[in-house]
This record gives sequence, C-alpha cells and structure tokens, in this order.
Amino acid sequence: MKRFSALALAGTLWCGPALAEAPRFTNLFGDHAVLQRGEPVRLSGRADPGAALRVDIADQSLTTTADANGRWSVMTRPMSAGGPYTLSVSDRGTRTVLSDVMVGEVWFCAGQSNMGLKLQDATNGGNEVRDSENPRLRFTDIGRDVAARPLEEAKAVSGWALASPKSIGPASAACYFMAKALQAHFGVTVGFISSTWGGTQTQAWIGENGLRPLKTYDDALDRLALYAKDPQAGEARQARYFEDWWVAHEPDAKAKAAWARPDFDDAGWKPVRPTRVWERLGDPELASFNGAVWYRADFTLTKAQAEGAARIALGLIDDSDTTFVNGVRVGGIEGRTTRRAYALPKGLLVAGRNVVAVRVLDSGGSGGLYDTDDQRYLAMADGSKLPLPEAWRYRVSAPLDALGDVPVTPWDPTKGAGSLYNGMVAPVTAYTVKGVAWYQGESNVYDPPAFGRLLPALIHQWRAAFGAPDLPFVLAQLPNYGPVSDRPGASKTAEVREQQRRTAQTLNRVGLTSIIDIGDRYDIHPGQKTVVGARLALTARRVAYAETVAQSPSPVTVTRSGDDLVVRFRDTADGLRTYSGDTAIGFEVCDGDRRCRYATAVAKGDHVTLAGANRPEIRAIRYAWSDSPFVNLFNSEDLPAGPFEITVD
Repeated sequence: MKRFSALALAGTLWCGPALAEAPRFTNLFGDHAVLQRGEPVRLSGRADPGAALRVDIADQSLTTTADANGRWSVMTRPMSAGGPYTLSVSDRGTRTVLSDVMVGEVWFCAGQSNMGLKLQDATNGGNEVRDSENPRLRFTDIGRDVAARPLEEAKAVSGWALASPKSIGPASAACYFMAKALQAHFGVTVGFISSTWGGTQTQAWIGENGLRPLKTYDDALDRLALYAKDPQAGEARQARYFEDWWVAHEPDAKAKAAWARPDFDDAGWKPVRPTRVWERLGDPELASFNGAVWYRADFTLTKAQAEGAARIALGLIDDSDTTFVNGVRVGGIEGRTTRRAYALPKGLLVAGRNVVAVRVLDSGGSGGLYDTDDQRYLAMADGSKLPLPEAWRYRVSAPLDALGDVPVTPWDPTKGAGSLYNGMVAPVTAYTVKGVAWYQGESNVYDPPAFGRLLPALIHQWRAAFGAPDLPFVLAQLPNYGPVSDRPGASKTAEVREQQRRTAQTLNRVGLTSIIDIGDRYDIHPGQKTVVGARLALTARRVAYAETVAQSPSPVTVTRSGDDLVVRFRDTADGLRTYSGDTAIGFEVCDGDRRCRYATAVAKGDHVTLAGANRPEIRAIRYAWSDSPFVNLFNSEDLPAGPFEITVD
C-alpha cells in the first residue's frame, strides 16, 4: 500500500497546520487482495469527516463522501475476473493506492480448530507447502480477538499473501484445499479469508441480533452490553453473578467461603507443586475429575514489599478461577490459555504472613493451576518480580455433577455470547464474499438440541450482516471421532451431525459435506484435510454456483414394502455401492421408545433395502449413529453417505 500527498509530490513547503491524514481502506483490503467477480463489491474505509472522495478500480471511477464519523463506502459495478489492478482512494490532496489487486472468487472460512488446522500440520502438509507456488491462490487471516461490540475493523489482519512455500504453511488446511480445488476448476484467482479459534462454541460466533430471538442468551447479552459500556461495572456485575451462582450451587458454599480467609487452617490439605494439570498429579481422586478444587499458598512479606506489590500473577489456569488474597476477591477469568494477573488494592497485603487462595472450576478435560513456577509471582511497582512459593496445598470441593450448569462470562472467547462474532466476523461482513465454509460443532456436543437452534441462527444472522439473504453456506459435517460401538446406543456427536443435516436440508443454499469416513477415532483433529477441502469445493460448486456435481448420498424417503423397509437416496450418481462386503453396515431400526437394533441392509441403485425390518413398532431408521462409526456405503463417485435419522411413517 502506498500513500501520496499532492503537496509533497509538487515539492511545496507547508508551514501551517499538519496535513490531514490520507483517506484509506479498512484493513481487510490490501496489496494482493482478491475482489469478488460478477457481483457489486463494497469498498470501504476511513477519511476526514465530510471529505469528498474518489475510488478507482479497473475501469471504474466512483465518488462518495465520508460521513460525520469519517466512514465511507461505495459499491462497484460487477466486474469480470481479471487483474492485476490498482485500487485507490483519493481526496483533493492525498491518495492511497493498493497494488496487485485481482478480481476472482472470494470465500470466508470460519469455525474452530479443525478449520484452523494449519496446512503445515496436515497429512502430507510438508510436500503440499513445498509445491504450493500459485500467484492465483491468495489468502488472509483474521487474528484471534474478542470484543464486547461489533468491530468495524479487525484488530489484527495478516495481510493478503500469494500462496508460496514461504507463506502458506500457517494457512487453514481445509480452506486452502477447498480454494485450490476451486481455483483449478474455474481458472480464476481465488482468495480465502480465514477466521478460526479452537475449542469455541457456536454462540460465541453469533451476533446479538441472532441470539436475541432465541431468548436463552438475553441475560448474558445484557451483561455483555454493560461490559461494552463500562468494563469495570461489567466485570463487577459478572463477579456478583458468579458468586451468587457459587452460593446457590456449591455444596456447603457458605462454610467453604472460609477457605479463602488467611486464618483458615488448611493443615489437612494435600501438598502440591502446581506445575501440571490435576489429572497428572498422581492423585486417584483427580485422575478424571471435573469440578471445583481449591488451592492455597502462604507467603511472607516485609513492610516495604507489602506496600510495593501492584499485581499478583498466577500463570495459566484451566478452566476458570476465582482468586482471593487475604480473603478478598481480586479477580477471576475463564479460559485455559489466558495467564492470570490481578491488581492488588492498596493495603490488602500486610507485613508478615499473607495467603492466596484460588478456587478453580474445570468443566471438562484437564484442570487446575498448571503453569511453570516462574509465572506465579508478585509484580512490584518498580518493575521487579517477587516469586510466590512453589509449595501449595489443595482440596477437592465438589464434582461438576453436583454444581450443575456452569455460568459463562459473556465475553469469554470460547463460550461467550457473540464475543467472537464481534471481534472476528463483524469486520469481515463489509467485504463481499461468494460464500462461507463453516467447520464447527465439536464443542457443542454437550447439547445437540441447543446446537440445532444455534446453527440456523448463525446462518440467518451472518446473511443479514453481509447483506446477502441467500449467502451460500457450506457445512462440514462432524467426522468420526471417539469410541467405537458394537451395539446401538446414544451418541451426542451423532445428534449434532443430524442437526447439521437438518439445517442443510431446511435452509436454502446451505450444503452439507460428509467426511464421516476420513476422521480419526483417536484424534479430534484428523490430519487428512486434502479430501475435506476437495469435498467442500464440490459442495460449494453445487450451492454457490448451481453446478450439477457429485454430492454425498442422502436419504429422501422410507417406504414400508411387505416385510422390508426401503430407503431411497438422492445423489447416488451411477448407483450406491458397498465396500468390503455385500451389505451396508451401520443401519439401525428403532421403535417409539428409541430401542434400536442393527438391521441387514442391501444397496442397489438408488435405494437400500432393510430386509425383514418392517414391523409395526418401528418408527425410525438410523445410519452411522455413533461417535466413531465404520461406514461402507458410498455412491459411484466415491462419496460416503452421511449419518442420518429418518422417521418411518
């Protein structure tokens, strides 16, 4: 990007007030950017309020005026694929120029860690990076960020880059392979924008306008609004909310409040050096524990040290903490990747013995204080650090089952209400894209029905924000991961897959990509992203470009036929087939009480026959209904039938 001053170029000396800042584009636009072909493209930026501006791209010259806040935007006429072009915005004295701008296809890829998995970490990633040189494949990444209100510009944008061995390694593998397939098919420049954060739940990616109609998040959104207006007041309200929850839900909460006080006798607590999560401490009680555990440590200070300490740092804690010093709450944060550091009120520390107590709540996976010793210290006003002791003590308070639903901080990055939408999606909505590729859901398996309401809400809200009511969405259905089953049973992961299928079936221009055959039962982050991207591209060609291309088979109808049940499928190409056998494995028939049994299934043409399964009590057919099913039903294009549950009338 280059900026020019007309006065400077003319060699004029200026001794008066400082020149106004040059008009600019918002930071998602940059050198090497890709603009969407065939559609009006919105260009936007900032300038002096009221500035008269001219924007030039290709053969178009557009005019606009910055509003009272300095914002400006224009819409281009549709452009054909081409370039490179210069894109510029100018007022009467200065001009900002972006170079090597192409017109082609633009896709927005978002979700949690499987969308974020880097190309360099994917299966065969090293070879792919080595051979990636392609100036017609370009990308940019939105940095991780949370915000209490929608941002106009992302706080961190990587800048547009051309695919090359030097640049492409950290890019989203799934999105890269999707874009690569689209670029090869269309022969035009393809750009992708990625916005990902591992371990995140769907509600964090939905803006307020999408969450309000659900009613479930009203209180969280109100707290978020207060935090946006006054962070200190918002944090204080959240602290009261959290403490009220503890009092209401933790067994013997009032008695345990004494555990924070310095005069409490913790001699009976277990000793610990908290440099590892509690599952790895060797304590059988904590080997697979989720819930609340208290930690305590005491330390001695001189009068000068007590007066000079400004903050207490505790390092990383999994998941959330409430920290007390000498019985006074000094802070609390949710999130295992955030190092804790809390301000200490003057006069709180004393000469002599002091006590820090940390109540840790873990809602799944590992838990506890787990950072290195050097990350726990008192930060002194003069910039020095006073280490906290290595020897701590701990005591189990209550298991998660006894606590119930854990309250969430609305601005938390993983479980908050709209926090990621505000910071990582809202800034993208001003950029014209062809469609969205969405790979998320692993972190919502705890509540499939809620996920079934959230996913359509996300699609509707994003479409409204992009100003595109029919914006195409391509969904990656969750792959196989987790324990295998040798009998029919419940599976929340299967329920989430079904919610994804129903969303794609119900909403216009939403496509579902089945990857049930290429996951990893031992790893939630399967490395095989080449096939994921290729299949996403096929789905994109169907829903975004209206091409007649192969898709995974999906059920259409169930018919009672004599003693049999017959399931008819669409997208079978030249017919269904079963690998490694004459029958399709994984079919179940279920009665009205959801008692299920496996059924023998034979595929032929566009249908699967469940021989002898037509009994009066049968009310549903399920396929591949487990966390990590084995599947062998494909169409002639080698695309797997995805998991489903379908009603039998």
